[in-house]
Amino acid sequence: MLSYQHIYHAGNLADVHKHALLCYMLSYLVQKDKPLCYIETHAGRALYDLNSEEALKTGEATAGIQYLLQAGKISSEEPAPYGNALKTLREKYGINTYPGSPLFAAHFLRKQDTAHMAELHPQEIKHLQNALKHVSRKMHIHHEDGFKMADAIIPPTPRRGILMIDPSYEIKSEYQKTARFIEKMHKKWPVGIIALWYPVLSEGLHVPMIKALKENDLCAIHHEVSFKTIKNHRLQGSGMFIINPPYRTEEHCRIIEKLFF
Repeated sequence: MLSYQHIYHAGNLADVHKHALLCYMLSYLVQKDKPLCYIETHAGRALYDLNSEEALKTGEATAGIQYLLQAGKISSEEPAPYGNALKTLREKYGINTYPGSPLFAAHFLRKQDTAHMAELHPQEIKHLQNALKHVSRKMHIHHEDGFKMADAIIPPTPRRGILMIDPSYEIKSEYQKTARFIEKMHKKWPVGIIALWYPVLSEGLHVPMIKALKENDLCAIHHEVSFKTIKNHRLQGSGMFIINPPYRTEEHCRIIEKLFF
């Protein structure tokens, strides 16, 4: 399905959770000179205008990143390194913008690194191409299904790296499909970091997916946060399931939790 557009949800609390963990993992990986590969299955448009009609219609950014900034819960230093990356990107693109995962990744990636971003939506791919056109010659953009793109690339060259997966979950079968896909990618790329984001909805649709992943006895971190400040909303929290997490990722999860109290 191609109806989902993240502009309605950009900068919400789930984005903060997801991007804070992603920024930590990337910042850890680039401490070594060895090149890495970043792969993202559902890239979106990479840069979002929080003053747009779509963003203002839902008000999710107002209750998300804008609330956290105004409350002083996010600074240029905390939670590091998300706070620093966010500050730098907002200074570059405007204080009323919010970067998606591709721009956060581009912030950390170096000349020796490679990235592959997939987006299937015909409008979103145009925004993605425009947002990344001046970023890096190794930033490969794919107008295709992200699962197919990743399956064709993995195991990547270089072998170090992260696979970021955050589908729209527009249909219920996407949860089961994602679990099977992760199991397949881990078998093909046992040393790769595989990071899955999912929404914690009132219906609990994510529960069978996480149960299936845990049954594989993977070296993984499972982290969820609840959105106590949001009432009467279907989205009750945010979850991340990370296979082969970098050193001290679990400790950083506890730091991030403080944002949502």
